[in-house]
Amino acid sequence: MRRKLIEITRTGPAPIAEEGVALIRDLYAIEAEIRGSDPATRLAIRQDRSAPILARLDDWLARHRARASAKSPLGEALAYIAKYREGLGRFLTDGRVEIDNNTVERTIRPIALNRKNALFAGHDAGAENWAVIASLIETCKDEPRRSPSLAVSHAHRNRPRP
Repeated sequence: MRRKLIEITRTGPAPIAEEGVALIRDLYAIEAEIRGSDPATRLAIRQDRSAPILARLDDWLARHRARASAKSPLGEALAYIAKYREGLGRFLTDGRVEIDNNTVERTIRPIALNRKNALFAGHDAGAENWAVIASLIETCKDEPRRSPSLAVSHAHRNRPRP
């Protein structure tokens, strides 16, 4: 959501988009303060401090969505925000839920990049080897207590044979 509004502010003065960015920034500031707290504490603080900001974001969205042309960059950004607004509110109902999925995306990005790189391995066997090695590396990163030599042995024993 925030990214769509920031893109608009980069093209010139955009007070409506800047107001939306400020509201979202306030939500993230609260999340930064409560990071590492237990779920019950996070939930209580979110309901006390974040819920009113989210209500202001809803008012801001309704007010400006009615005025902005649907085909304009702002109108498209507001439509995008409205489409995902319900999902944003989930963090107000469960202290275990993060405000966004950035942590997950950062975790899976190397896996997705390796998979994409395997497409350029030259031929099918090279791509399969690349995929096995990339999976092995990422598994070892995700499970540091697992012995890499055991993982390699397992991968070697279970590799596809021509």
